[in-house]
Amino acid sequence: MRTVAAAGLRPGRVGLGRSLLASGSMHPEWLETFQAVDRAAFLPDRMWPWDMIDKRSYDVDRPTDPEAWYAAADSDVPLVTQWDDGAHTGDQPGRVATSSSSAPSVVYQLLGDLDLDHGMSVLDVGTGTGETAGALLHRAGRGLVTTVEVDHTVSAHAASRLRAAGLHPHTVVGDGSDGYRARAPYHRILVTFALRDFPGALIEQTRRGGLLVAPWGTIYSHANAVACLRSDGSTASGHFLRGVEFMQSRSQRQRIDPSDYVPAEGVNGADVSTAALTEDEFGSGRFGPLPFILGLRVPGCVQAAADRKGTSRPVWFYSLTDRSWACVLFRDGTRARVWQSGPRRLWNEVEAAYQWWTGLGQPGIDRFGLTVTPEGQRVWLDDPQHAWAV
Repeated sequence: MRTVAAAGLRPGRVGLGRSLLASGSMHPEWLETFQAVDRAAFLPDRMWPWDMIDKRSYDVDRPTDPEAWYAAADSDVPLVTQWDDGAHTGDQPGRVATSSSSAPSVVYQLLGDLDLDHGMSVLDVGTGTGETAGALLHRAGRGLVTTVEVDHTVSAHAASRLRAAGLHPHTVVGDGSDGYRARAPYHRILVTFALRDFPGALIEQTRRGGLLVAPWGTIYSHANAVACLRSDGSTASGHFLRGVEFMQSRSQRQRIDPSDYVPAEGVNGADVSTAALTEDEFGSGRFGPLPFILGLRVPGCVQAAADRKGTSRPVWFYSLTDRSWACVLFRDGTRARVWQSGPRRLWNEVEAAYQWWTGLGQPGIDRFGLTVTPEGQRVWLDDPQHAWAV
């Protein structure tokens, strides 16, 4: 099995490896794989790193600026490699990121979660650039990794880069939610996009006692958590490990058109009240646990938070069970004003979920868990015996 010799010669990549080890993001047993499977070998010439300071994507191009390109490849940041399902052209970021190379710290945490040993069969759901499939193959062994990608162009690029690196997983074009029965059952299944409904096919294709690791979340927000589930062949259950953000499964994306909810005259005519929660209480930070936990407790609700303008920020809520909606306008120095309409009082539900969470001492994500059965999905706090449907 060939490795990428140039990988060990770049100071940035050497420093990245040391940083991942020091932070605990990469287990020491994965160091050999990190050194052998070079992220840069799987990336396209043009990509869009995420600027952690300015909070925006920008483009880098290897032919015109190789120094900036390799600096991005060797940084612990996510890199968008496709926008708008491939329809996007040009240098500027597109509307929706639809394929990427996840931050190395995220990738190697997921790999560590799998508890993967040599000789285990693996299904990699969401090939992307191909780097993760290559890392899994390096760890598991030749002939034991199957990788599935829904996008033909993305899959072809990954397959080409994998071959060039001397790595040969079984590559499949298809909906990863269906798994790949021809090579099942698998000891381990890794999903690298966010799920809303955990596919039963993946559980059925996992060996009894095998592990499934996947980002999972509700429709409430983009906040997900890494679910680590153990399968018994027909059901799977386990704790969430930590919060994370991943692109949505293409087959499970949820789009809301506000015009279907809010009338042309806007909030006029809605019930008006004031919020008990402050913006500081409600806005726990992009990677805080609250958005994920609120999604567990407020079913069938989508939150859409607008950017802050001056001293105020509106946050909207839309119900998928009817045409209920709510808008909360947080404004510095005053109690937030609330407008609600429809059979549900969505903001009241959100406040009740917040009070439930704080009343329990604000438990972290790792105290919650997920159980998936043929009848549906249930989440729980501490004990699967005390679960509720989502």
